[in-house]
Amino acid sequence: MRGRRRRGRDRFVVGATITLLVAGGVTSGFVLAYRTAGVILTAQHTSIDTNKHAVPAPPANFDHFDFSSLWLAVNHQPSLPIHGQAAYLVDLDTRQVMWARDPETSRAPASLTKLITAMVAVDDAGSLDRTVVVAKEAVQVVPSVMGLSAGESLTVRQLLDGLFLDSGNDAAEALARGIVPRDRFIRQMNQKAKSIGLTASHFVNPSGLDAPGHGMSAHDLAHAAAYLDQYYPELANIAATRDVRIPATGQHKAFYPHNLNQLIYTYPGATGLKTGLTDNAGGCIVATATRNGRHLIAVVLNATLHSAADATVLLNYGFSTQPRLPLLS
Repeated sequence: MRGRRRRGRDRFVVGATITLLVAGGVTSGFVLAYRTAGVILTAQHTSIDTNKHAVPAPPANFDHFDFSSLWLAVNHQPSLPIHGQAAYLVDLDTRQVMWARDPETSRAPASLTKLITAMVAVDDAGSLDRTVVVAKEAVQVVPSVMGLSAGESLTVRQLLDGLFLDSGNDAAEALARGIVPRDRFIRQMNQKAKSIGLTASHFVNPSGLDAPGHGMSAHDLAHAAAYLDQYYPELANIAATRDVRIPATGQHKAFYPHNLNQLIYTYPGATGLKTGLTDNAGGCIVATATRNGRHLIAVVLNATLHSAADATVLLNYGFSTQPRLPLLS
């Protein structure tokens, strides 16, 4: 069954019969879990011809991703040593939530914001080969940075390398200023969030630097990650890359983006996706991983010094447990 825009969270009564109630309508979690056509997301990223850098086009009638809490309500979640103030673990193949802590509160997301920034930049550019001239305002942001200089010309793809791997705030600003006017870009970020079903997200800048009114929830971040993986495979490929060499040209100096996501190097099966750190956000991460045909997303917010460790705990638990649902008689 296609996911619907949620108007509340699932509420359950567990007894001789199991009934899933969703505010504003009734959705069968069992049908959702066992449907085999058209709803399974994967973290296996389709390769795109790097010479063409074609941009995938999301469907106009987007099927809003939503995750079911049915399995979690039936089985209950174990106590895990999670430091983050918010955490969320989802099995992408069944869309079942496997572990959750305060998933709906909007919090400072730091550079996890860049998931939305990247998707909007791709939408606006139309081609990853499009050239962007770096505005002087883009290089005045605080680290982390890719190392851009005002007046350099790079492709959207190269700026996305710096955005994901270096977590470059300058790359985020260059993309936000170099394709459409910045204020329009920020509006598009908020429109994008709304259009894909995010309900606790609002953006005031493209980098994720702390600012009043700028926030995302753990649930929204998992939702955005699932959407990116499904409809922007080239972005998922970039996020899974360890290092990139961008040779110098007459338009720019050389760059060597290096992935700051330590799980890419240390966690078997890790495929991405993005890390973040600010004073208000603390340490945070959206971690994706694939093992034995299973695909998980773990989100951790406000876990300074522990975000990668928390994500590891969540992913290990997820891969050790198969979210199978009982059949209704």
